[in-house]
Order: sequence, then C-alpha cells, then structure tokens
Amino acid sequence: MLFCLTADYTPQALNAMRENPNSNRQAAVEQLLAAAGGKLVAMYGKADKGPGVLVIFDVPDPAMAPAITGVAISAGSIHHAELTRLFTMEEVKGLRERAGKIRGAYKPPGQ
Repeated sequence: MLFCLTADYTPQALNAMRENPNSNRQAAVEQLLAAAGGKLVAMYGKADKGPGVLVIFDVPDPAMAPAITGVAISAGSIHHAELTRLFTMEEVKGLRERAGKIRGAYKPPGQ
C-alpha cells in the first residue's frame, strides 16, 4: 500500500544536517523502510512551512506506516508529520464500484 509522509525537520535534525551536509537522508529512509518490509517510491525536500521532507513509500502491511512515522518522530528527526494513504487509480475505481453497491444504505441527516 502506498503512503505519503510529509513532515518538517526538527531544529536538532537541521543542525545535524548543517554540520554534516553530505549525510544521506534518503539512504537512512530506505534502510528504515526495508526493515519494515517496504520500499521507497520517491523522496523530496519541501519548504512550505520550513525545511522538510515528503516521502512516498510502499509497504505491504498498512500498520507499518504509522510505526515508521513514529520511529522517525521519536528519534527527533521530524515533527508536524502528516501520513496519508494513497490510492492508485485502479484502487479508486474499485472504491467507486463498492460505493455504488452500498449507497442506498445511507440516509443523510434530515432524511
């Protein structure tokens, strides 16, 4: 299953990366994902709320995604993390088909 993690680096992480600018954060992320049975799809830096990261990854066990996020947060590397489950267009099609089968069972407020 695909997930997108966005987060800001902590001041401690920024200081450490400034002191060692050749630190390979992608390799560190790949190592964590491999330990969780996953793999990196893409990794980007971001600067919308401060220096941060956007990581798209694939894990077979969806429970590992929040565990991965928790490891990175508890290590003091990131904060303000947001984890989002991503769906392929084929998965979206299947979700729409399922929704069509059950839509008559739901009654909106006031009906």
